[in-house]
Amino acid sequence: MVNTAETRPMRRRPALPPAVPPRRRLGAQEREQQIVDGAAEFFARRGLEAQMRELAAELGIAHTLLYHYFPTKRALIERVYEQTIAGRWDVRWEALLDDPRLPAQDKLHAFYREYLAAILTPEWLRILVHSGLSDGLIPTRYFAMVRDKLFPRLLREARRAGGSRSRARPTPREEALLMGFHGGLIYHLGIWPLVYQQPYAGQGNAALVDTFIGDRIRGFLAQAAELAPVAPAARAAA
Repeated sequence: MVNTAETRPMRRRPALPPAVPPRRRLGAQEREQQIVDGAAEFFARRGLEAQMRELAAELGIAHTLLYHYFPTKRALIERVYEQTIAGRWDVRWEALLDDPRLPAQDKLHAFYREYLAAILTPEWLRILVHSGLSDGLIPTRYFAMVRDKLFPRLLREARRAGGSRSRARPTPREEALLMGFHGGLIYHLGIWPLVYQQPYAGQGNAALVDTFIGDRIRGFLAQAAELAPVAPAARAAA
């Protein structure tokens, strides 16, 4: 066979690599949000002792750009707190707990059903724990918020459910009960599986988890009724 252009096999041209679209330049607000989102995931995984240079490398930005947006590590951690911890508090919950038409048990159940779903994530829990093991900044601010927005409402509802209208400060036993109730729910349903990575019986069963919440609320209200201060008139009658 004569080797001609017609008889030679056609050579395929190598495929060209797909064109890489030009990287979009982020605006200042988008870049700042990118840093905060990345920092929340980074600190949750590495701890708050991790270095800012390491964070910048993971984000793919120069560390000078990171410091342009957040001049200090503390400033970045505080912003992470505002977004990841405090930012998950919903003011609707305050109106729910203050609604005089609802029984205490129904209020608390509706609140904790939503509240725990909002906070029990690896980022929320791990950042809180990591900060507690380092500077304590985030737990200090979180519990200040809880003592301001939540515990007084829990105390009021627990006392009313027990027939007390006392507005006195919580006794040491009442305060211990509040901490044990609130912290117990977070430990059982959040810290145990998401920080210690230990499964619990019923995990993943939404109906059973809802039952766990209800069980703890009933126990809390029953014990709170025993600890509620007695009004002076009632004490005198007794």
